[in-house]
Amino acid sequence: MDGVGESSESGNGVSSSQSKKSGSFGEDDSDRCPKQVSPVRGGGSRNTSPLGRVGSRNTSPSRQKVIKTKPRGLDEETAATFGKAVHPDVQMEDSIWAMLPEDLLNEILARVPPFMIFRLRSVCKRWNSILQDCSFLKFHSQVPSHGPCLLTFWRNSQTPQCSVFSLPLKTWYRIPFMFLPPWAFWLVGSSGGLVCFSGLDGLTFKTLVCNPLTQTWRTLPTMHYNQQRQLIMVVDRTDRSFKVIATSDIYGDKSLPTEVYDSKLNIWSLHQVMPAVNLCSSKMAYCDSKLYLETLSPLGLMMYRLDTGYWEHIPAKFPRSLLDGYLVAGTQKRLFLVGRIGLYSTLQSMRIWELDHVKIMWVEISRMPPKYFRALLRLSAERFECFGQDNLICFTSWNQGKGLLYDVDKKVWSWIAGCALQSYNSQVCFYEPRFDASIY
Repeated sequence: MDGVGESSESGNGVSSSQSKKSGSFGEDDSDRCPKQVSPVRGGGSRNTSPLGRVGSRNTSPSRQKVIKTKPRGLDEETAATFGKAVHPDVQMEDSIWAMLPEDLLNEILARVPPFMIFRLRSVCKRWNSILQDCSFLKFHSQVPSHGPCLLTFWRNSQTPQCSVFSLPLKTWYRIPFMFLPPWAFWLVGSSGGLVCFSGLDGLTFKTLVCNPLTQTWRTLPTMHYNQQRQLIMVVDRTDRSFKVIATSDIYGDKSLPTEVYDSKLNIWSLHQVMPAVNLCSSKMAYCDSKLYLETLSPLGLMMYRLDTGYWEHIPAKFPRSLLDGYLVAGTQKRLFLVGRIGLYSTLQSMRIWELDHVKIMWVEISRMPPKYFRALLRLSAERFECFGQDNLICFTSWNQGKGLLYDVDKKVWSWIAGCALQSYNSQVCFYEPRFDASIY
């Protein structure tokens, strides 16, 4: 069928050794999950005597050595699970696994990180067909998310490349993206396990939605106005549907009406034309069923209500000496503004504000420590990207190829270990891997 695609099962790899050759799912061997071994307590001298001493290391074969590992980025409950004693001599009998109820097995596998599922599919035929099992998908949709991931997309010699960095596991995973049509060259964004792309197929502007894990995709119907538009996709998991909002033309044409695609109706609907404003940037943020854009004239924000289909202006003045700003959506109704302050390079700093919806003003909530700012942006005019998800804000530098993460709730700054951008022209966004995310 035209505009609809699904890859074969052979495109999904199960081992890291084959991933680089076949272009399938697999770990990048250069960035494996770091493991920490619990330090030896005692006086600092190594004791190799079989008898051992109090507070010294005992390597006697009669006393089994316990190794504790704690992958960084995991919550305390998960870390406690990894920190339990390892007993390599204890084996599970095959008969026990054979008698395991189907529902219990699916519930266990549903809690396995999605990228690990492809390794487990080589165990047996039963597990190989698990992605087509409705019972497994039902349990998978009910468990909490694996955790935030960063999806990077770029083209190498016109070949689409994609890698996903798991923040909890601190590991890169290569995802084959050869299933995409050649015109899908621009990453719009990701939401609820789906990824949206756009591009020109000849003279026609097209949009597609795909699920990278299941390798399924489809092209959305053509919009009423065939022009390149600023797009944003939002997924409603409770309703099992998604919407794509198309605002003004990317070249600044304000006369185009706002169009909204509804996956349930499979049509684009026309709404109000955005009032004549001067936009600060094309970056948009969506939270609490509202779409926000920055404007210079009139100064403040333009807000689009998805439920009514109308635009309105919010006179929220920007902080003084703001050089560049990014709108970032948080959980619930939280809306953040991230940007640099200061006219001179020696006085510049990165700050984060939150919109007070009652007073209609920006309130500063955090500042990037100078050591992180100098490492991320060495030049005063250096460009950076900023995006967020679930009160996590990620900063990436175009030239340095670094990733910095800020947790708004915990107020913690941290480098993203092993997160180096794959290419200068990489497009990056947060991504939530889910098998149950449907493209329909």
